Amino acid sequence: MGDREKELLALLDSVAAQEGDPATVVVLGQGVELPRLRDGVAVVGLPENLGIPGGRNAGVRWLRERERERGGGGEGVDVVLVLDDDGLLPRTDTLRLVREAFAANPRLGIVGFRIADEEGVSQRRHVPRLGGADPLVSGPVTTFLGGAHAIRTRVIDQVGEFPAPFFYAHEETDFAWRALDAGWEIDYRADLVLTHPRTAPSRHAVYYRNTGRNRVWLAKRHLPAVLVPVYLASWAAYTLVRRPPAAGLRAWWAGFFEGVRTPCPPRRPLRWRTVWRMTRLGRPPVI
Repeated sequence: MGDREKELLALLDSVAAQEGDPATVVVLGQGVELPRLRDGVAVVGLPENLGIPGGRNAGVRWLRERERERGGGGEGVDVVLVLDDDGLLPRTDTLRLVREAFAANPRLGIVGFRIADEEGVSQRRHVPRLGGADPLVSGPVTTFLGGAHAIRTRVIDQVGEFPAPFFYAHEETDFAWRALDAGWEIDYRADLVLTHPRTAPSRHAVYYRNTGRNRVWLAKRHLPAVLVPVYLASWAAYTLVRRPPAAGLRAWWAGFFEGVRTPCPPRRPLRWRTVWRMTRLGRPPVI
């Protein structure tokens, strides 16, 4: 959004300090004009704010187009790494570990990082397991964090882009479910760390509305019909238990019913084999 220049420059310095071959780095400005950044960093200005998933899609397309211009046909972009602009890579071996992870497991489609605050503590919501189980334990999961992750581009080719209509909230879960249904694996890696200021998601003006709407869209797009009401009931109960402010709750219900009224195609229900696989991984797609 162009309002975190100091943090962005620090992040780019931490990327440049990584061991091994340098990465191709692109910063997308979502409807804003960005300042000139360090040498070797491409700056791409989008004419409008496409939201988080739309911005990621644009970034992948730009990287592939650049590869084609270099004569590589676009297939040379093997892995795309996404980092929040106010994050920081505290270690210099992170990109090397990402490369090694994908090289070691051809079925690995997505790697999620551990996000820690300024004191090295990971919030429960930043651990992609039920109950925010020990953030220092790595392992297979059913979703990943948007603020720091890496995706094998073959996964995007197979399952499609991030759902741009979501704009903000749950786009990672939508993508993760499609990847799992296609047979790919998702790993949470506690040793891959992005430090990030401790924040609350409710700081975003559209948080409650989009959270409610996109939960419904997620269910309508991907759950077997019998699981849709179970999933939505569980999340409605969870929202009420958390006791959001009255204005937030009104926005959440407004978004929920907007999701019920409006379509968000395509509908591609998960196979029951995938539902069982997610259950064995500790998070059935109804919680």
